[in-house]
Amino acid sequence: MADKIQLEVVTPERPVVSEAVDLVVATSTEGEFGVLPNHAPLLTTLTAGELRYRVGDKQESMAVLGGFAQVADNKVTILADAAEKAREIDLDRAQRARERAEKRLAAARLEEVDFIRAEVALKRALLRLKLARKASGS
Repeated sequence: MADKIQLEVVTPERPVVSEAVDLVVATSTEGEFGVLPNHAPLLTTLTAGELRYRVGDKQESMAVLGGFAQVADNKVTILADAAEKAREIDLDRAQRARERAEKRLAAARLEEVDFIRAEVALKRALLRLKLARKASGS
């Protein structure tokens, strides 16, 4: 196991991933970072972004929507507000979510609707669409 690092991704609803991997790449508020086996301890805040991990020659990706990452003792623990594997994303549902978010964002500019929530919803929808398309090869 010395050449692997344990990846745990957990949301309030469910555990998403628990696997020994070769590499983890995530998006923090400071930018993208990578973790290899025997990485130094780290604690960081995550932002909406793609989390990638590799096992052998197989790479997986998922949408992670905020949370925290801790690296310690050859283990990466992701406590995410929400996380969804790219291959599990429903492309049609993500497209509808993007359309709703764009409408709310347009309304937020004209009214007193919560602009930040609308903007976050749009970013989430765009991330899910990107990863779903990538996973389906479109």
